[in-house]
Amino acid sequence: MTFLISKHWMILAAGLTLAQPVQAFDWNEMLKGVLGTPATQPAVSGVDALSNADINDGLKEALTRGADAAVAQLGQKDGFFGNAAMKIPLPAPLQKAEKAMRMFGMGKQADELVLSMNRAAEAAVPEAKTLLVDAVNEMTLEDAKGILTGGKTSATDFFRKKTEAKLTERFQPIVKATTDKVGLAQQYNQYAGMAAQFNLIDKSQSNVEQYVTQQSLDRLYTLIGEKEAAIRANPLQAGSDLLKKVFGAVIGK
Repeated sequence: MTFLISKHWMILAAGLTLAQPVQAFDWNEMLKGVLGTPATQPAVSGVDALSNADINDGLKEALTRGADAAVAQLGQKDGFFGNAAMKIPLPAPLQKAEKAMRMFGMGKQADELVLSMNRAAEAAVPEAKTLLVDAVNEMTLEDAKGILTGGKTSATDFFRKKTEAKLTERFQPIVKATTDKVGLAQQYNQYAGMAAQFNLIDKSQSNVEQYVTQQSLDRLYTLIGEKEAAIRANPLQAGSDLLKKVFGAVIGK
């Protein structure tokens, strides 16, 4: 009996199907109840929505802006010496001896050395611009994507990796030419060099020009990093539609 009822229902369903005009019958509607409604595809947004050109051009603009601003700020008179946060102090061994130096009337020489070190840094920093720009131009799309989605100073880290060794070579002769004019610098180099041989002081402080070069680069990259972090934190205030678009995508704005 059950078989007959089922058979009758099948015949009735088939008859209703055939009774419908061909164009009016919607198999999709019929199947919705059986298969369910297809899932909606998620909209592409954020970084995934950026084109390769946007990523590449946006990162190059951000890198160039950060480099230009940092070099302009530091590569002028008092860019280091007149800024308490950027001023290069005496090397650690001389800082420890500074009080005694002043007691023995050598305060003026200490002041002259500090001034010469900072003036040397100010003179050397403009040399960085060409190498920084070269690094921007050599950046690959793979570099750009890694920088964009990296940490808040990823672009600065990229700069440091690409330019630090070459900048060290360019800075040291400029720094040496300035600091050699100060007698205390020459005395320091003589005694610090000997101390470094016996591991009494760090080799990075074994001569003034090496010390000042490293201190200059540390501050340069720090400042570039601050510029980069500011763009990432508030791309809407970056002053460029491209930067707003690219870095806004990273933070979902």
